[in-house]
Amino acid sequence: MRKSINGLSIIVSDTLSLDPLSQAWFVFCNKQRDKLKILFWDTNGFWLYYRRLEQGRFQWPNHAQAHVAMGIEQRQLQWLLSGLPVNNKTRHSTLSGLSVI
Repeated sequence: MRKSINGLSIIVSDTLSLDPLSQAWFVFCNKQRDKLKILFWDTNGFWLYYRRLEQGRFQWPNHAQAHVAMGIEQRQLQWLLSGLPVNNKTRHSTLSGLSVI
């Protein structure tokens, strides 16, 4: 968690082969899972959020490969920041194609 904007943007572009200037939010977690950094580009500069938990751990999702990007939805990010698992089985499924008459 020593890297700042420049270091994290290099990880995004070189290791993950993604564009750090895209609309995506890039979330990084330390080994102890008590610190998060979120990097994203907004119009003319980067934002870097940092969150440290005083107690407990983030429910960081397990992924088969260590240095591969994993896509999550906005509500899943909110769950992660709230200490809930990203793959919450009790969530409501997304509805589409509905109309109100």
